[in-house]
Amino acid sequence: MSEITKLIKELRDKTGAGFLDCKVAISESKNDLEKATEYLRKKGLAKASKKTSREANEGAVGIYSSDNLVIIIKVNSETDFAAKSETFLNFLDELGKIAIENNDLNLQKDSFLKIKYNNGLVSDYFNSMIAKIGENLILNDLVVFKNNNNKFSFYIHNSYKSNIGKIISFIMYDSNTIDEKIKTLSKNICMHIAAMKPDSFDKNDLDEKIINNEKNIQRELILNSGKPSHIAEKILEGKMNKFYSEVTLYNQNYILDQDKTVKSIINEHSAYDFKLSIFKLISL
Repeated sequence: MSEITKLIKELRDKTGAGFLDCKVAISESKNDLEKATEYLRKKGLAKASKKTSREANEGAVGIYSSDNLVIIIKVNSETDFAAKSETFLNFLDELGKIAIENNDLNLQKDSFLKIKYNNGLVSDYFNSMIAKIGENLILNDLVVFKNNNNKFSFYIHNSYKSNIGKIISFIMYDSNTIDEKIKTLSKNICMHIAAMKPDSFDKNDLDEKIINNEKNIQRELILNSGKPSHIAEKILEGKMNKFYSEVTLYNQNYILDQDKTVKSIINEHSAYDFKLSIFKLISL
C-alpha cells in the first residue's frame, strides 16, 4: 500500500468521508493529515448547514453509567432507518463515552457540545456525522444523575441495543439491600412508568397551576351539566381524585396488578425500606 493510499484510508477512517473526497483533501493539503481533516470538516460543515433546517423527529435514547454518574442522552435523526443503523448507534455510544469520561455532574447540552474531541469539539463531531449519515442530527436531551451506589434501574422500550431504544424510563431508589426481589420491583416500576407516563410522584408534587387548571375545567363541566352548586364541590373532589390516579405515580393502578396502586406495591416491600428518589421518562 502506497503512502498516499495509507493517508487516504486513515483520513476515511477518521472522518467517514468518501474515497474521492479524501483523495482531494490529501492533495489540497499536501499530504498533511490534520489540514486534510480540517479541509473535510469545512466541507462537512457546508453540507451540514443545508441539513440542519430539516426536521428530525426520529432517533434514539441511550443510557450510560460509571461509578460516579448515570447519563441519559437523546439524539434525534430524520428517519427511523438512520436511527437503527450501526453508524448512528456507535455514534450515540461514543457520545455516552465522552459524557461519562467528562465526569461532570453539572454537564448540560450546551457545555457538552463544547467539550474537546479529537482535533475539534463535540459539535464538530456532530457535524461530521451529519455529513456521513446524510441526515440532520440534533442533541435533544442530556440528563446527568449522581450514581447512588448503583441503586438505579431502567427499562428500554423498542430497544435497538441493551442500552439504547426509543423510550427509556429510569428510577433511582434507596433500599437497605439489593436482591433479586428489589431488582425485579425496580425494573417493573420502570416498565410501569414507560407505559403510564406519570407527571409526578404524588399530588403534592404536581405543579399548582396544573391542579388549578384541572379544577377549573372539571368545575365548569359539573356546573354546565346542570348539577346544583352546593354539591358541585363534592363531585369535584371525586373528579380530582380520579385525575390524581391518572397522572401521579403513587396513585396509579399498577400495570402488573390493576387492583393495587404503585404506592401499595412499594409498601409491600417495607422490609427493604424501599423508597423512590427520582424517576425520569425520556422518549421520542
